[in-house]
Amino acid sequence: MQPAANQLLATTPMFDRLFNRQPSDKPFLISGPCSAETESQVLETCQRLAATGKVQALRAGIWKPRTKPGGFEGVGVKGLPWLKKASELTGLPVAVEVATAKHVEDCLAFGVDLVWVGARTTGNPFSVQEIADALRGTDVPVLVKNPIHPELELWVGALERLQKAGVKQLGMIHRGFSSYGNTDYRNAPMWHLPIEMKRRLPDMPILNDPSHICGRRDTLFGVAQQALDLDFDGTMIESHIDPDNAWSDAKQQITPEVLGKLIEDLVWRHETTDKEEYLNALAGLRQQINNLDAEIIQLLGRRMSVSEKIGQYKKENDITVLQTARLNEILDRAKRQGSQVGLSEDFVERYMEAVHLESVQRQEKVMQG
Repeated sequence: MQPAANQLLATTPMFDRLFNRQPSDKPFLISGPCSAETESQVLETCQRLAATGKVQALRAGIWKPRTKPGGFEGVGVKGLPWLKKASELTGLPVAVEVATAKHVEDCLAFGVDLVWVGARTTGNPFSVQEIADALRGTDVPVLVKNPIHPELELWVGALERLQKAGVKQLGMIHRGFSSYGNTDYRNAPMWHLPIEMKRRLPDMPILNDPSHICGRRDTLFGVAQQALDLDFDGTMIESHIDPDNAWSDAKQQITPEVLGKLIEDLVWRHETTDKEEYLNALAGLRQQINNLDAEIIQLLGRRMSVSEKIGQYKKENDITVLQTARLNEILDRAKRQGSQVGLSEDFVERYMEAVHLESVQRQEKVMQG
């Protein structure tokens, strides 16, 4: 039975390490099959995962949203007792994805320890609000995956809706974003977006989901390691006793034993240290960065002043603000110069496009002034 809405909210001790950011020498790991298929599959997978000693929580997809009807959409509620039994056998908490209020109610009824909101659901404020209302007055921890498309405000909005519903233990999952023409990943990581979320919400834990970013098992380690290097709090990786014959997302799943080795090989770094030599060296280098940034800002200010003068000449001579040939000339030259000092072509292009956009906007103001 769901607690009354005005019940005093408590925290869940089993997740203190994650949500209270307790120090650890290993990442927080949630693992289990993409989909719960049969009771024996769930129990064997979970017991073998527990035997690795690397897993802090178990997961399995109970309801599986599909782009088109006809595919395997999960076993539904009958899979929840399997997870409950897996928890009893291993002593580990269990996590399930929810997309509706009914999903939440079913999870509460079967004692699911943690729920997460999937990428498709995060992008729908109505669905998130429905879930938030269903969770009101409970003490269930919640993780929210980024939306499918790179829209940070949707991600932030979903978190805010859950916070306003009284969810006390709240975190994020970075699972990558849909990207046109992307070939290296199933979902492009776009690392600058979770980094921005960490900047905005520094006290909220964030996990990485390399399974959905990669879409294939051979690149899982590299993505998981990069996330840890960026100070993520842990990872969620899918595991199956027979990955090649999994009923969903077979290519991205690995056996519990392979998972254990992957986690063992990860290098778990920390945000800072109290070593005086390191702190002094870092302080000196950071001051150099500060000085260089100040110089760059001053130079950009001077550049925009010149752009405004150009805008004035264009206005006086009835010349358009945007000149595509000039933009191509600027980009080509910048890329050549950037390559000479070790800057990637992609970075130079994005930087110069931002500078050019600001320049155009300055000239537009001159035109309209």
